[in-house]
Amino acid sequence: MPSLPSLPLAFHRHRRASVPGSTQASTQASTRTSADVPLLSREEERRLVAAVGRGDRGALSLIVVSHMRAVRHIAWRYRRFGQPFGDLVQEGVVGLLEALKRFNPERDVRLSTYAAWWIRAAIQDHIVRTASLVRIGTTATQKTLFFRLVGRRRKPEDGEPVSADHARELAQRFNVSIADVVQLARRMARRDQSLDATREPGRGPAPIERLVDATPTPEDAAAARQERRLLPRALALLPARERMIIERRFLAERKTTRDALGAELGISKERIRQLEHRALGRLRRLMTRTAPI
Repeated sequence: MPSLPSLPLAFHRHRRASVPGSTQASTQASTRTSADVPLLSREEERRLVAAVGRGDRGALSLIVVSHMRAVRHIAWRYRRFGQPFGDLVQEGVVGLLEALKRFNPERDVRLSTYAAWWIRAAIQDHIVRTASLVRIGTTATQKTLFFRLVGRRRKPEDGEPVSADHARELAQRFNVSIADVVQLARRMARRDQSLDATREPGRGPAPIERLVDATPTPEDAAAARQERRLLPRALALLPARERMIIERRFLAERKTTRDALGAELGISKERIRQLEHRALGRLRRLMTRTAPI
């Protein structure tokens, strides 16, 4: 392992500290040691980053420990979101390691400045990801809206989890619809509930018993098979132009617009709509016949 003789003595005392990983214990250990580790100078930072690039795990540990103050400071801002502070610090370390992997020491920026964004992003992603068993937000805009809505927990008079004025303000600010803001707020307001949760007597069935089965019934499946069998025979009885319109409008992999069909057949878009409507009516009558076509 390469030696780093120019580093302060405090760094060498912590050289044997384990590299913070995915465990709570390692994060707590790095947090404790960061209190008496001095901040890195620009030159020390460059040397350590270069050593990390050569696979020096000791240098990696020293960089992480020296930046734990920043990780804890950022994590402290998110303590009101209901997550254990140790978990937030641990996720912040994950963000710090990601920043270190992408950091270019030749640029005129310090690692702490560059890593702050990655630390915040990792902590925010953890909060959104663990807020519910069902993923609440997946896009960057949804995650930002999540943190904007958390501070407005009080229900307005109309019973919605977000007031109309606040929803309108957020929609304009983030260029989304008001309906998207309200829908996200409703998802955040719902608590996770087990489908098998037992109910008290007189409170109705368990949630799982109220779920709608999307599987087709035997009758529906038989009707669908009958329609698939009759459709080609019914189409064959349509006039050629109407059959072509139905096939191009509804049965082709890439559906043709009425404008394109009108241009191709030399008729107006409205006439295409009329022919389409008439052809669909004929198909319905042919498909509902009980006798073979």
